[in-house]
Amino acid sequence: MATTTQIETLPNYGGGKWHTPNAATQDVVNPATRETLARVPLSSAQDVDAVVEAAARGWESWRRTPPTDRIQYLFKLRQLLEDNFDDIARTITMEAGKTLTEARAEMRRGVENVETAAGIPILSMGYNVEDIASGIDEIMIRQPLGVVAAIAPFNFPGMIPLWFLPYAIACGNCFIMKPSERVPLTMHKIARLVDRIGLPPGVFGVVNGGREAVDALLDHPDIRAISFVGSSPVAQYVYQRAAASGKRVQCQGGAKNPIIIMPDADMEMTVRMAADSAFGCAGQRCLAASIVIPIGEARETFTPRMLETAASRKVGYGLDEGVEMGPVITAQSRERITGLIDQGLKDGGRVLVDGRSGTVSGYKGHFLKPTVIEAKDPGGKIATTEIFGPVLAVSEMETLEDAIEAVNRSAFGNMACIFTSSGAAARKFRYEARAGNIGVNIGVAAPMAFFPFSGWGGSFFGDLHAQGHDAVEFYMDKKVVVERWPKEWSRTF
Repeated sequence: MATTTQIETLPNYGGGKWHTPNAATQDVVNPATRETLARVPLSSAQDVDAVVEAAARGWESWRRTPPTDRIQYLFKLRQLLEDNFDDIARTITMEAGKTLTEARAEMRRGVENVETAAGIPILSMGYNVEDIASGIDEIMIRQPLGVVAAIAPFNFPGMIPLWFLPYAIACGNCFIMKPSERVPLTMHKIARLVDRIGLPPGVFGVVNGGREAVDALLDHPDIRAISFVGSSPVAQYVYQRAAASGKRVQCQGGAKNPIIIMPDADMEMTVRMAADSAFGCAGQRCLAASIVIPIGEARETFTPRMLETAASRKVGYGLDEGVEMGPVITAQSRERITGLIDQGLKDGGRVLVDGRSGTVSGYKGHFLKPTVIEAKDPGGKIATTEIFGPVLAVSEMETLEDAIEAVNRSAFGNMACIFTSSGAAARKFRYEARAGNIGVNIGVAAPMAFFPFSGWGGSFFGDLHAQGHDAVEFYMDKKVVVERWPKEWSRTF
């Protein structure tokens, strides 16, 4: 851990070289201890332009590199990620606040994306049809876009960059990463590993910064595509501004993920999974359950057990043994979350488990304990707003039809789950619920790397999602070639 007398200012990376911008800096703070870990430069548009120019210079030769050669770099990266797995996971815990177990799980998902992207020689194949007319053949081929960029959030500083980086470079693009200025250390460590695998200059770059750096990426004429993960208002802003510059865009936004509990569910399993979904990563993930809907008799069998589980969850510093939940990212986040709880009370709700006064002995971080609040008004703020913290709303309903109707009224559509032992109920829910990721007896319906991370409505802006085939389609252009070779021409050679 950095000391207060030896605090590093993180450099940018471009053209195969490290460079520390001459710019204002922002402290990177451990949310559990409030210790300053590093400083991150707030790069200017000129700093961004330098990295983009290096990427543009490197692209022509990189696009001509055979895909079988490109993936050799991914094999090297995967091994380095494995060799440094625990070190990176500890860094995630220190700067993002999650437990070490959660950080390790995050990195495992990231490594799985590197492994999936290594299949690019097959994933990027086109197709053809001979004799679409007499002597004429038609071929569809895929070609890389050019320079592409991604803007990552604070909550998964290791995994989310790896949703994009391996696919982008495997497809033949040059890739620029803009990590969250709150948690740039994880990406810095990954970038140090990427630097060791010997990619040609310009293929990979890192730009640190805030709003000015983001806008420079969105507006830059040499960047062909933008990927983003964050809140819905910012996702919409990024989508509109980048699209106005003619870029291909994929923007993952916020969520209000409901879980429906049927009376016939296995309650022991359901309570455990629902609690892990709601309070894991301190509720700071786009697939966190934030509203639970017990149906009929489930209110007597599920709700009391959930209250006991929430009240007993151990909160603390994620590097300490036995800790089940860490702090939220900043003091401002804590204030925003407690403000939403207060608003829920004003709207007629009732706090069933109150974590607002949560403190952790020996630490002065941004801690909240799990909170469960009754949400009688399905249209109220606590039932419709993304809280992004360890707060679970409970909204009891009488029928599955009522619950599905409530799910489908939401402005979001990231995830929706059901717990039941009825195949008919599960199928009805899967068929009718308007969300991109559906869980059946699953609390966090996170797709594997070879499936798209889907999202509907206000949870996603774009057409092609991260991961799997969608990632390949996003990072490559389709070109259709129609060929004809008359016999009389061939006789002249």
